[in-house]
Amino acid sequence: MTELYLEDLHVGDRFESGTFAVTEKGIVDFAQDFDPQPFHLDLDAASRSVFEGLVASGWHTAAMSMNLFVTGGLRLAGGSIGLSVDELQWPRPVRPGDMLRLNTEIIEMRPSQSKPDRGIIRIRNVTTNQNGQVVQIFSAWVLARRRPAAERSI
Repeated sequence: MTELYLEDLHVGDRFESGTFAVTEKGIVDFAQDFDPQPFHLDLDAASRSVFEGLVASGWHTAAMSMNLFVTGGLRLAGGSIGLSVDELQWPRPVRPGDMLRLNTEIIEMRPSQSKPDRGIIRIRNVTTNQNGQVVQIFSAWVLARRRPAAERSI
């Protein structure tokens, strides 16, 4: 897949990812290392929680979404370098058996005023499950390299 530079992008461009299969083992393994709460670790405890079953940590959902972002359609030249996240929501829990997909939209962009070799884009990422239900929304500012000056003048 072709790497994209700032000059290749436009406000309103949309990119779709492949899918990511959520497993019980993946949920528990992530939780053991990073969010060891009972509703992420133990089926019985999870069934008695507000979730009424095992759910992924929101941070696990964010990590899975990041995987979908960097392997999805928006392949930025030099990689995806996040500058900040200014919105992060988990409106619905992620459960074993869910199949996640990410849609990315460019909502703002500008060349850097201090570094002429790069620009900044604002993206909105929406992660959905197999039923099209939104499980995560996040907006972020991301570095985008500009096409090398020698190539821009051609």
